Amino acid sequence: MKLLAIGDNVVDYYKDQGKIYPGGNALNVAVLCNRLNHEQSSYMGIVGNDEAAIHVLESLRQEKVDISRMRQAVGENGMAVVTLDKEGDRIFVGSNKGGVQSRMGIVLDEQDFDYIRQHDLLHTSVYSRLEHHLSKLSRVIDIAFDFSTNQEETYLQQVCPHISYAFFSGSVLTKPECTELIQKVHSLGTKVVCITRGGEGAILSIENEIYKQPIIPTSVVDTLGAGDSFIAGFLSSYVQEKDVKRALHMGAAVASQTCQYYGAFGYGKDYASDSAIVRS
Repeated sequence: MKLLAIGDNVVDYYKDQGKIYPGGNALNVAVLCNRLNHEQSSYMGIVGNDEAAIHVLESLRQEKVDISRMRQAVGENGMAVVTLDKEGDRIFVGSNKGGVQSRMGIVLDEQDFDYIRQHDLLHTSVYSRLEHHLSKLSRVIDIAFDFSTNQEETYLQQVCPHISYAFFSGSVLTKPECTELIQKVHSLGTKVVCITRGGEGAILSIENEIYKQPIIPTSVVDTLGAGDSFIAGFLSSYVQEKDVKRALHMGAAVASQTCQYYGAFGYGKDYASDSAIVRS
C-alpha cells in the first residue's frame, strides 16, 4: 500500500525531559505506515523554519518518507507541551495552536492532485484543516480520517460523506454511545468506523458488522501516539488483505510497540524550555 498523509505535524515537548519529539496525527501515520509497508509512504504539510521544524524534517528524511510536496513557511512549527501521569498516559497541557500550519492552511493545486493520484490511500485528520478539499479528493482517492474526540453533528455531516474510513478516540464513551456513533457515521456514508477505547481495546464496524479487538498487554512507558499507531497498523494490513481480524490485531500490535518508548516514533532531541512558544 502506498499511503499519503496530508495535514498536521507538531513537535511534542516533554517538560520533564526537556526534549522534543516529532509528531502529529497525519505525520505519525505516514511514518509508521512507511515502516510497515514495502512501498514508500508520503507526507504533505506545512512546517515552520525554527529549530522544531528542522527536527521534524530531519526525522522524516531519516525515516525515508517522501516529503517532495512539503511546504515550508516563515514562523514557528506546531508544538504541544506534554506531561505523563504515573501510568504513562500522556497529558497535553498547552500548545501554540498548530503554529504556521494552522494559520495558513494547506492549498492544493493540480500538481498536488496529480501527485495524490499516485497513491492508494490518503489519510488526514480533524487537526489538518483539509475539510474543504474532501469532496474533490474523494473523487480521486479513498480517504481515512481521524476525528480524535470530535463527534459534532454538523462536523460529521461535513466530513463523513467523503471518507471511507473513520477513526475516533472514545475512551470516555460507553458501549451504547459507541453503537450510536457508529450507526450515525455509517448513515452518513462511511463504510468503516473504528473507535479506540484505551485500555478497553477497539471496536470496529464495517457496514454494521461489529468486530472487537482487545489491547495487547505491554509494559507501558508512554501512550502518546498509540492511537495513531493503531490506525497505521490497521490500514497497512486491511487495505492490502481485507482481513478485518488480522488488521485489527496488527493495529493493536503496533500500538503496543509504540507504548514501549517515548514519543510517537522516537527521535527525542534536547530543547531549551525558554524557547518553547506555547499557550494553553
